[in-house]
Amino acid sequence: MASGGSGPGRPGRPKIGWEFFGSELRRRREAAGVTQQELGERVFCSGSYIGQFESAVRKPQLELARRFDEELDTDGYFARMCEELVNSSPFADYFMEAAEFQTLATTICEFSPTLVPGLLQTEGYARAVVEAGLPFEPEEEIEQRVKTRMGRTRLLRGSTSPKLWVILDESVLRRPVGGPGVMVEQLRHLETMGAGRRVLVQVLPYSSGAHALLDGSMTLMTFDDAPPVAYTEGPYSGQLLDDPAVVARCEASYDHVRAAALPPRESLALIRTMAEEYEREAHV
Repeated sequence: MASGGSGPGRPGRPKIGWEFFGSELRRRREAAGVTQQELGERVFCSGSYIGQFESAVRKPQLELARRFDEELDTDGYFARMCEELVNSSPFADYFMEAAEFQTLATTICEFSPTLVPGLLQTEGYARAVVEAGLPFEPEEEIEQRVKTRMGRTRLLRGSTSPKLWVILDESVLRRPVGGPGVMVEQLRHLETMGAGRRVLVQVLPYSSGAHALLDGSMTLMTFDDAPPVAYTEGPYSGQLLDDPAVVARCEASYDHVRAAALPPRESLALIRTMAEEYEREAHV
């Protein structure tokens, strides 16, 4: 599913984590006198994938890291590094690459059928979501997950932050996550962000009926110097998609949902109305 090219890069930073993994892969490969294409053929992937691993645009699975060790005679070096990097990440394994791509994107288009997307969550809302999803975890783990999630919201605060276009199913507004007080804060935050210049929020009303993204959430990301990618997620798994034909279908599905959603101004008005309803409930 690899797209062509080397993908979005991260120049000007020290080589740490996956960047170090990639630079070591390049160094060991070149020392062995093997081209990217040759190594790709030996480990059953394309030469362009090897280039993306070496530039830290993509992150290999553990099994592929083991194949690198076998082909480059590195005695488990890449497998051990891969395990350590995966275990040190604050994100679920399947979300790590998508989270990294978000930091590189110029635009992010997201459809969320059940929850406010993580980039727009308030701390109270995020805590309620994490607590509900991890009912048996200790408080320390809950706090760490919330801290990590709130850290991601900083992505929208910089002068070079990506443009964010979010479509929320109406059920997101009506599900009282955390109770009325939490929802008031969350919906007011959505209204504020949606009234700005870099975030656009639309609501897909119940009256729209069946639509092209009934199966779940989806995120589309575009970059200045690389092809677009799509990310789909279920309860315990996620998939990053970069095959051009697949991404094109995802874009078409998103466009159909966007066309059925309320215009931005009407969407913000509905969000404001729902916040007022929760506010009345909170004071009953």
